[in-house]
Amino acid sequence: MKKTWLLGFGFFSISITWALYNGFVPFFLDRFITSTALIGFMMTIDNYFALFLQPWIGSRSDRTHTRFGKRMPYLLIGMPLAALFVALIPWYTSLITLVLFMVLMNLSMSLYRSPTVALMPDITPEPQRTKANGIINFMGGVGSILAFAGGSFLYKSHPALPFLTAAVLTVICLLILMRSIREKRDALSYNTATVGKSAFSFKGEWTRPTIFLLAAVFFWFFSYQGVEALFSLYGKHHLGLKESDATFSLAFFSLMFVLAAIPAGWLGHRFGKKKIIVIGVSGIIVVFAAITLVETLLPLRLLLVAGGICWALININSYPFVIGLGKEQSIGTRTGMYYLVSSLAAIASPPLMGYLVDLFDYSALFYTASAGMLIALLLLLGVKDKGLSRPSGLEPSITDAGAASSGQ
Repeated sequence: MKKTWLLGFGFFSISITWALYNGFVPFFLDRFITSTALIGFMMTIDNYFALFLQPWIGSRSDRTHTRFGKRMPYLLIGMPLAALFVALIPWYTSLITLVLFMVLMNLSMSLYRSPTVALMPDITPEPQRTKANGIINFMGGVGSILAFAGGSFLYKSHPALPFLTAAVLTVICLLILMRSIREKRDALSYNTATVGKSAFSFKGEWTRPTIFLLAAVFFWFFSYQGVEALFSLYGKHHLGLKESDATFSLAFFSLMFVLAAIPAGWLGHRFGKKKIIVIGVSGIIVVFAAITLVETLLPLRLLLVAGGICWALININSYPFVIGLGKEQSIGTRTGMYYLVSSLAAIASPPLMGYLVDLFDYSALFYTASAGMLIALLLLLGVKDKGLSRPSGLEPSITDAGAASSGQ
């Protein structure tokens, strides 16, 4: 558990950077672009790189073998580069330089995001992964809160301060990970995949339960990514909030995600991942639909509180569910698959939702998000997990899981 908490610093750095990016970069783009759809598209340019890089790097990390381990080399390269480019974003001089810094920052983050995520199941037995995912997402949620709340305060002083702070924290988190995580010592079974060194294939991974689950992942990320990317503009233009107040409102969502992260992992461990995800998706459908009726700040923030709890139930259990449907040797590959579909959702969602906002009004944002979650729910109900999301009382013991991993 101590290693899991320390690994959470990797998620902390990722979350604080992404939250600042989604919270403040739309305001920078809004100074050059008048179309909400085009702003939404510009917010997805980085995901085209992530679409190809993250699955490839996730699979490649399964086959990497260095004195630093399988995953850590990617962190050692990607995190310093990401820190550099996130610090440069607010110093743009034109739309071209702004987009350049955006792309380079997200390209750098694509180098280490999948390997960072894959470290969790590497060092955690399968029955404990939902609880471990709750811990590391708790750390990520703390990063989001600091980004939305503290970042809003720093933004009022100077737009560059939140990004400079994120850059410094990213470097500090890398130093913590370097000192605390030793893959060859901490991994349950340190084995690289036996496939050729240059191989990159999802062959054998596309089972029917996996396809249905990844399709559900696509649609709930479609809804979430669109709302996250455009919410600050929704608050500014639809509700008449100040830029800092609109961004600060997202802190309520992130706060409840943080508070619910560890309980959500425990619930998934105790009652089964699929059952808890179904409850979360059903709840967030209601929340998104209700937000369309809200015109004032207080009920909006109360609904965001409920939404944060529901998103924790979904997000904490989804990644362990995906990797639980495959073999231990394919953790990096399945991590890449997970980010492949989430990147596709991030590419499709903001421009489509922005286009619908341009056609109708800002209420279309949450109507579309509700519809996406409903489709995700229907797909999730079609996942036949064959006991892989069973309650913890039916799962093998930690000792048995570790022995099984060692024998593979």
